[in-house]
Order: sequence, then C-alpha cells, then structure tokens
Amino acid sequence: MWADDAALGAAGRRLDEWESSLAERAARAKTLSARMQELTGTAHNNDRTIDVTVECSGLLIGLRLDERIRQQPAARTAQQILETTRAARTDLLRQVRELTVEFLGDDASAQAIIDSYRSRLAGDQGSSDADR
Repeated sequence: MWADDAALGAAGRRLDEWESSLAERAARAKTLSARMQELTGTAHNNDRTIDVTVECSGLLIGLRLDERIRQQPAARTAQQILETTRAARTDLLRQVRELTVEFLGDDASAQAIIDSYRSRLAGDQGSSDADR
C-alpha cells in the first residue's frame, strides 16, 4: 500500500507542478498581450525627409514629411512613404520577436505568434521584408 501511496503522491505533485506551470505561462501570455498592444514601429527614409510610425497591428498612425519633400515628384514621395512604412513594420516585427521570446522563450508557441505577426505585417510586401 505504501508504494501506491508514494506513486499517488508523486502523481499529485506532478499535476500540481503542471497546473502551476500552466498558470504561470498563462499569466506571462496575458502580460505579453498587453505589452504587444503598446508597441509601435518607427522608421525614416535615408535623407530623413519622411518619418513613419505604425501601431501594433501595422496601421499607420504617424507621418511626418519634411518641407524638402516638395522638391521631388509626388510619385517619388509616395514610393518613399510606402518604403518607410514597410521599414516601420519591420521595426515592429523585430520588437514583437524580442518581446515574445522574452516572455515565452523560443518554443513553438512563441514562433507561432511571431509567424502570425509576420504574415499580418507583411501584407503585400512579401515575407522577406519582414524578416530583415
């Protein structure tokens, strides 16, 4: 009977440890989610005439154009805005990757979160830009 009691006790301890581990991981995931909502990505073009900020989902929330922008064709300005927005999303993805690994480690669930953000942020730009 003692062996059965010992095995039962060991199984109970393993279940308690597993439950504690799940609770801790859930708390870290909740904190990660809240922190992700606060992230923004930023970038500027080479001559610093364009600054872009995107929020956590990659949407543009800030755009600054220097007056020097008036000295170039509108099509060039539009292209630079798109390129700079992609760079800001790349910055955001970098932050998502760092924060996710910090909170969850480098396991399959963390990689799934990063991959999900990568595909959402890549949109029409392709995954190679988001990997930079």
